[in-house]
Amino acid sequence: MAQYFSLILVAITLITGLLWLLDLALLKPKRQQKLALAQSGGTTLGEEATQKIMSEPAIIDTAKQIFPIIAFVLVMRSFFYEPFQIPSGSMKPTLLVGDFILVEKFAYGVKDPVFRSKFIETGEPKRGDVAVFKYPENPTLDYIKRVVGLPGDTVRYRNKQLWIKPACEQGNECQGFTQVALDKVNVGEFDQFGMPQTRYTEQLPGQSHDVLVTHQLPSNSHQYYWQRATAIDEFVVPEGEYFVLGDNRDNSRDSRYWGFVKDEHLVGKAVFIWISFEFERDSQSWLPGWIPSDVRFNRIGGIS
Repeated sequence: MAQYFSLILVAITLITGLLWLLDLALLKPKRQQKLALAQSGGTTLGEEATQKIMSEPAIIDTAKQIFPIIAFVLVMRSFFYEPFQIPSGSMKPTLLVGDFILVEKFAYGVKDPVFRSKFIETGEPKRGDVAVFKYPENPTLDYIKRVVGLPGDTVRYRNKQLWIKPACEQGNECQGFTQVALDKVNVGEFDQFGMPQTRYTEQLPGQSHDVLVTHQLPSNSHQYYWQRATAIDEFVVPEGEYFVLGDNRDNSRDSRYWGFVKDEHLVGKAVFIWISFEFERDSQSWLPGWIPSDVRFNRIGGIS
């Protein structure tokens, strides 16, 4: 949907911009010539007659009013920041349904808004980034997950614990697997299918964030994406690709199930919650479900 919206924005910008140029280069000079001809021989035209000759066609007037606004939105959305709404609970507790976030589009390279070809390198995902990307199995959909595996890393997710073996550069001493520390925060703040979830603070190298684990649910490792010459719960991240997980570990369809995110599919880095709405209400309420029931002002702020 976001890609279609980008195409529509580009099309409207081009059409209105071309109409503006058409008027500037061709139609306006013709109106000026017509006015000069009407005023030749010392004829004095009244203000109403002059305005009638010089008035722009309605479509040109509309295009000139729309173009600057649409062009500004296109540039901001394509190269700087784009708003997104969180539709599911796969990133709880970091992001909740109803959070509206800003995504920094230039964090992982500047790309054209139509073909998404990168033409300026500005940076690469870091371990722990919350990234928006095109879903590999359906690139028309935008997904949001946390980057935990970088190119060359080996990631293991076993017994609801994350292990990482960093990429080994040639000539350097290679490290083995390191278990990512989980510090228990609480139990029962969130639940899944009526089962209490345990909240932990996960300590990735140089970055910490909270995750949810539902210990009563099975790991479903038999459904994991499988690579040759690896264990069923281990993943070797290819060059130019990334391994991502949802913070709600037992309620997230992520790299464990469909593989890796290619660099070309990256959209940007989620950096800020600018507003958050609560949609839960009593089942007897007459209001439609899409109308917010409350504003969660305490959630406004940066994303870690």
